[in-house]
Order: sequence, then structure tokens, then C-alpha cells
Amino acid sequence: MSGRLRLPVPPRTRRSHAERAAETQARVKAAVIESIDEVGLPRTTASEIARRAGVSWGAVQHHYGDKRGILVAVLEDSTNLLIDRLAAVPIEGLALEERAAAFVDEAWQHFSSSHYRSTFEILLELSNSDEPLPDLPRSLAELQGPSWAEAWARFFGDARISARRAVALQRYTASVLSGIASMRILEGADPELRAIELDFLKDTLVFELRSD
Repeated sequence: MSGRLRLPVPPRTRRSHAERAAETQARVKAAVIESIDEVGLPRTTASEIARRAGVSWGAVQHHYGDKRGILVAVLEDSTNLLIDRLAAVPIEGLALEERAAAFVDEAWQHFSSSHYRSTFEILLELSNSDEPLPDLPRSLAELQGPSWAEAWARFFGDARISARRAVALQRYTASVLSGIASMRILEGADPELRAIELDFLKDTLVFELRSD
């Protein structure tokens, strides 16, 4: 009588301390984003964060110190996500119009996300705090910092405009995207209208970047 076929059980791999820590941190940040998106920042309390992350508040404190530390970590993640998105866009051989469209469309994927909505509320909260952080961005455009400038240069480094005008155009682009995102939060989604607004931004970029 033949026995039942048993598949070999793969040996369990023990995760390192660094891997476990990274997983906990990711769960905590995801919990913050989810909570802000669903119930708003005021109701995203310490206990709510811990509950959604499935960890104790002590574990959260171990990694971030306090709620403020978590919020700053989410801001940093927001910048990294945006830059990673832009870095992954293939642009070799594309005309200026195509690069402008790709830049705006990819950036909008981030600005229209729940992650950015959380970023927006966190910036407002920390900017109005009695204890502002020394390195806290003072505007949504400044949130991107040097990385935003590097991503911009990858798309539009061949533009023959002054450095000062390039910086102004970078800030203008970030401001328009954040403004459209804010209106989307306040008014709700209107895909047709948003598409027109984004087309305006693409046209403006092409016009300004072609200026001598």
C-alpha cells in the first residue's frame, strides 16, 4: 500500500533583527497613512497608529521616539516615493513635449495618492506647531529639496534657461501640482477637469523651457 505523498518542508529562514525592524517601521508608516486618509490627522492618535500597525505603542516609540518622529518619517518617505517614481521613467530620445507630459503625469500619480494627502496634513500640522523642526520644509515645493532638482535636471537639463528661472519653474510646478491635489481633497475627484488642469501645466512647461 502506497503512502501519502508528502512534499518536503522548506527550512524556516530566520529573519535578521534589521529585517524585523524594517518590517515594523513599514507597518507603522503605512498605518499612519491609512489612518490619516480614513479619519484625518487629529484622530490619528498614538493608540490608533499602534492598533492599525498591530504593534504596541512601546514598539512604535522604540523606532520613532514619539508621534512627531513618525510624522517626519512619513514626510521623508513621501519625498523618496516621488523621486523614485520620476527616476523610473524612461526618457531617452523623447521630445520636450513628451518629457513634460511624462514628468507631470508621473508626478501627479504621487500628488493624487493617499500618501500625499497624508503629507499635506502632516505639513500643516508641523508647520503650525509650537516646536517646529529646524529642517522642516516651509512650503510644499521645498519638500522635494535637492532630490527634486536632480529629478528635474534629468528631464529638462538641456533647457536653455537661467538657473534662477529654472528654480522658479520647479517651484511653480510643485505648487501647481500640490494646489490641484488640494482642490481634489476639498472638492472630490473630477477626472475630466483635472486632466485639463494638468494639460495646462504641461503646455506651460513646454513654453517656458523653450524660452531662450
